[in-house]
Amino acid sequence: MSPISAAPAVAVRRLVRRYGERTVIDGLDLTIQRGEFVALLGESGCGKTTLLRALAGLDPIDGGSVDAPGRPAVVFQEHRLLPWGSLWRNVSLGQPEEGARTRAAEALAEVGLGDRLDDWPRNLSGGQAQRVALARALVQEPELLLLDEPFAALDALTRLRMHQLVKELIARHRPGVLLVTHDVDEALALADRILLMRDGAIAHEIRLSDEVSIQAARADLLAQLGVLPADRRQSSPASLSQTPA
Repeated sequence: MSPISAAPAVAVRRLVRRYGERTVIDGLDLTIQRGEFVALLGESGCGKTTLLRALAGLDPIDGGSVDAPGRPAVVFQEHRLLPWGSLWRNVSLGQPEEGARTRAAEALAEVGLGDRLDDWPRNLSGGQAQRVALARALVQEPELLLLDEPFAALDALTRLRMHQLVKELIARHRPGVLLVTHDVDEALALADRILLMRDGAIAHEIRLSDEVSIQAARADLLAQLGVLPADRRQSSPASLSQTPA
């Protein structure tokens, strides 16, 4: 696990988000420290992506506060590369022009594509395109990195390689990270802390450490998600927290 700073990457207090008459997020509290990797699980429609978009500043909020120093960086499920721009131009999008190519070259080298600066998005595999999307996010040196199911469309082997790459990059750059995912095993592989969202609120939390049983945590999460019966949960006081964040 990454060392965690005392300074938060984001602090959310009593967040409310509505769509018309429907309240999607109601009084949610969340703090993510710099260097901390948090995974967010939950059924479709529970408010995960709504929360991520609020943290990114892409959607307005209807109550509460989001305190995030600097501009968060986001990596979506779709790589969203501009097809008419070279890879280095995509990575340096929104960056100051002076030194942009050099910064992009360094970021692309970090994701294993340092020899592809002048290549085009159409020549990339899905995994390579997501590597470029990661480079584009990390070149901003964000204090908060938001990942919206960025590996969902990748094949199993490429996904495992991306997991390893992300862990290395996060350890090096140390932003706070929020990963939205439907994959329990992905959350267990990457996160320091796993949150389960239900009906617009944080309903369950698990903190992972060297002493935690991954099997027990997995069973607990699957039970919370309704995949396993609750009586098959293998929890222990040392590994699982029943108190929402």
